[in-house]
Amino acid sequence: MAKRPVSAKIPAAHSGDGQLRIIAGQWRSRQFGFPMAHGLRPTPNRVRETLFNWLAPYVEAAKVFDPFSGSGALFLEALSRGAGSALALDLNPAAVTSLRGHLTTLRCDNGQVLQSDALTYLQSQPATPFDLVFLDPPFSQNLLLPACELLEQRGWLADDAWVYTESEQPPSSLGMPGNWRLHREQKAGQVHYALWQRSHA
Repeated sequence: MAKRPVSAKIPAAHSGDGQLRIIAGQWRSRQFGFPMAHGLRPTPNRVRETLFNWLAPYVEAAKVFDPFSGSGALFLEALSRGAGSALALDLNPAAVTSLRGHLTTLRCDNGQVLQSDALTYLQSQPATPFDLVFLDPPFSQNLLLPACELLEQRGWLADDAWVYTESEQPPSSLGMPGNWRLHREQKAGQVHYALWQRSHA
C-alpha cells in the first residue's frame, strides 16, 4: 500500500455520532466519525497512545485481528502505524459500513472489515495465525474469556503473539490461558487494560 505523506491535506471523513482521531503514523491527526451503539466504549486517546507505545516494536508488518472492532479506533491506528494487514469484525452493520468507508477514503487495501459475531467466527472459520489481537468486547456479556480460549485453542495466534484486553476485572483475576504472560497493565477509570504475550513453549 502506498503511504501518503503526513502533510497531505485530505478532508476528514465525518459520519455517525462519535469521533475518533488517529494518533500517529501515516494518517496521524485524521479524524473519523463512527455510529454510537449500546455498550460501545471507544478506547480513549490516552489509553490508545499508551498501548501503542507498549507495542511500538511489534506493529510494523504485523498481522492484526480486531474481533470486537466497534469504532475501529485500534484497527485504524494499527494500520496507520504500519501493520502488514488487519481484519476487523463487528455485528453492527452501521459500524461495518462506516469502517469500510474509512478504508476507502484512506485508499487502504490491506484492511478488511466483516460483519460477524466474533465467537461464531472464531469457532467456525479456518484459523490463520495473528501476531497482534485487540480484545475490547462489550462488558457484562461474558465474551472476553471465551474469545481468549478460542484464540488459543483453535490456532488463531502466532507463536509469540501479543493480545490486548480491556475488562471490568483486574487482569490477574481473568483466568487467561496459562501460557499467556501479563506484560503490562494499567487502569483508566473503571476499566482495566492489559497487554499479554503468548508463549508457545
